[in-house]
Amino acid sequence: MTARFIDREADRQALDVLRAERSAHAPQVLVVSGLAGVGKTTFAAHWLQEHADSFPDGQLYADLGGQSPLAEGGPVSPGAVLEGFLIALGASSVPAGTAQRSALWRSTTSGLRLAVLLDSAFTAAQVRPLLLGTPTGLTVVTSRNNLTGLRVEGASVHRLEGLPAASAVELLAVGGGTRVAREPAAAREVVRLCGRLPLAVALASAQLALRPHRSVSALADSLARGRGAVDTLRVDGEAVMRTALDMSYDVLPGGSRALYRRMGLLPADRHDLSLLTALADDGEEPGQEGADTEEAADIAVSALVESNLLEETAPGTYRFHDLVQPHARRLGEELEDAGRRERTLRRFVDWCLATAASAEGILTPSHRLAGHDPAPGTAPATPLDGPEEALTWLDTHRNALMGAVRLSARLGWDFSCWRLTDLMWPLFLRLRPSEMWIEAHLLGLEAARRSGSRPGEARMLTSGAIGLRNAGRYREAADWYRQALQTAAADGDVRQQAQALSGLGHVGLLAHRLDEARDHFEQALRLRESIGYRRGAALSRRRLGETALAAGDLATAAEQLRRAGTELDALGETYEATRVLALLGHVLDRGGDPDGGVRRLGEALARFRAGEARSEHWEARCLEWLGQAAETRGDQEESTRHYEAARALLRRLSPEDAQRLDDRLRQR
Repeated sequence: MTARFIDREADRQALDVLRAERSAHAPQVLVVSGLAGVGKTTFAAHWLQEHADSFPDGQLYADLGGQSPLAEGGPVSPGAVLEGFLIALGASSVPAGTAQRSALWRSTTSGLRLAVLLDSAFTAAQVRPLLLGTPTGLTVVTSRNNLTGLRVEGASVHRLEGLPAASAVELLAVGGGTRVAREPAAAREVVRLCGRLPLAVALASAQLALRPHRSVSALADSLARGRGAVDTLRVDGEAVMRTALDMSYDVLPGGSRALYRRMGLLPADRHDLSLLTALADDGEEPGQEGADTEEAADIAVSALVESNLLEETAPGTYRFHDLVQPHARRLGEELEDAGRRERTLRRFVDWCLATAASAEGILTPSHRLAGHDPAPGTAPATPLDGPEEALTWLDTHRNALMGAVRLSARLGWDFSCWRLTDLMWPLFLRLRPSEMWIEAHLLGLEAARRSGSRPGEARMLTSGAIGLRNAGRYREAADWYRQALQTAAADGDVRQQAQALSGLGHVGLLAHRLDEARDHFEQALRLRESIGYRRGAALSRRRLGETALAAGDLATAAEQLRRAGTELDALGETYEATRVLALLGHVLDRGGDPDGGVRRLGEALARFRAGEARSEHWEARCLEWLGQAAETRGDQEESTRHYEAARALLRRLSPEDAQRLDDRLRQR
């Protein structure tokens, strides 16, 4: 096995399965597609070599030239390939026309147990005349395109991805030697920056071999700067990855090239079809949006997917390969003029605002800030069908949303910056990405103050303080809440005063200053009741219930939680009502009603796992409380199962809480 051919066991097995599933009466065609540098040719050749015994009549190979620049003659004609094949098989004379050569090829190979590797095919039309006409043979085709047209010939397509991370590190060590083992984190970063593509990793490995005193960390830093691995990794001075991607780009239709460039400008790792439709319309011809633009976008996207420059990760959702993104960005920066670049970025931010507003309306309608809705018609929002789909969209696009917040802050789009942060509230509330929560609100608060928006400043202070509080930064959280209280008092905004007081109470509760917490919550309750804010009053009762729980007053805790739950249910506040249900279940279990407590915890757990109340954070809390209930009953097996399930969730959501459960499980 060559140094560059490492692993690929899952891919070999996949081709074995496709071969085994073939019809005994039809010729078999296997297409191995993938991005430039993913190792298609090497993989296909090794796989055929492993199965050489199945083809006693031999193997034929032809480079179809699909990777050759058009200026150098482009793809090889089928007629030329057929001539070479027929001569290799001993034909005494070769007809002049491609159709006649194809017919002779099929008759000559009839009944032969022959394998043919057609490397670097450009189109399905180029391949069709070269296909065997016998079920005893096998044709394997490699291409940067998916060659969808060959499916009508019965072809099976296997898309080759980058190497598994561990295998890519192994390949890096071929040239890097012991340096790779000494710097495992840097090695993982290098292969990530190389997109785990064998060609890119092999080039990085070669750089380490050529410079034996260079650290892996230094290579990682070099790849992370500037144009990245696409331009940095070179052979004889040529940036081979960039050249390969340039050729893939050059043969795209014009609409696909334009979309590719504009997508590259965006700080996003996922792209919805609705966003791509907005990008496909360059905004220069008003009134041209609609069905025509949607169709043009769909055609442009299809060509990018067909060429493996874009991958569909879910229905209507797409992503660039890690190495393709910087290439697309470079072309966007070089080929799109300043005006179009700004229009592209504006449409992206508008799409984020429109779809985030839709998600907010579905998941947290009470959070809506009246009078601040996105302007209609600025960008088509992604359609969201219900709470689960809305939360999935927020989760999928969290990096794009944060990218839009940073972009807006950098470009001085202050309203968009703080408003998008505000619209991301259900993302922060349900998924709790602490670092993103805090960063977005720091940027949003500065933007709101620059723009002179008092409502924006108030929102950023109160919801940002929650992020600080959840991260354990209690002193900073309390400071933000006090600023919010002062702002609300100056504006005579009773509702925001209550919100700030409630936040101060929660900080006191977490710090176990229970008298202080109770005073703040009771003040907030009185203010909310004075203005008829039923939802807010119910949430204050929930906090009073939590305070009583912390004080060991379980009867008061249960009474406050029952009142809060009844009111929230009546208001249709499913998520908040489910949180109260979980707390009540925990209180009842601790207060001598384990059956009632476990039943309520189980009901809350089911709601948190799917639907309108979905929340992994609260799912983990329910699992931990169910584990405690089982432990109290003496059921060690069930308690361990619940604790381990909670720990699995918390490892991603809250490493500190996961560590606490680790310690608990070790002590048992």
